[in-house]
Amino acid sequence: MFSHIMIGANDIQASKKFYDAILAELGHKPGVIDEKGRCFYFTDQGIFALTTPINGEPASHGNGTTIGFAAANPEQAKAWHAAGVANGGSACEDAPGVREGAIGKLYLAYLRDPSGNKICALHRIA
Repeated sequence: MFSHIMIGANDIQASKKFYDAILAELGHKPGVIDEKGRCFYFTDQGIFALTTPINGEPASHGNGTTIGFAAANPEQAKAWHAAGVANGGSACEDAPGVREGAIGKLYLAYLRDPSGNKICALHRIA
């Protein structure tokens, strides 16, 4: 559905360290810094990228915005969460665990990245 997602970061190196750690837990390679200082994570399904805002203003999180990363199982989501906390992120929302709702049973783990963006690891439980 998406070709890419790009989010703002105030410190690309701190954000790269954070995303390298959490995305490694999901089986992805470290990000690549381009000539403009942006960081890209390439997959067969799309691209996730970090950039300092082009207008020169500080990066800020979108109120109500969450970016979700697919986890293969609850253990992978737990490892993702632990790697994030250990590499400059902070826990937010409820503790990682199972939530049930209208769209079914999900294992969710939420973090804030070093720039305050809210992200989530999600595993759909069959």
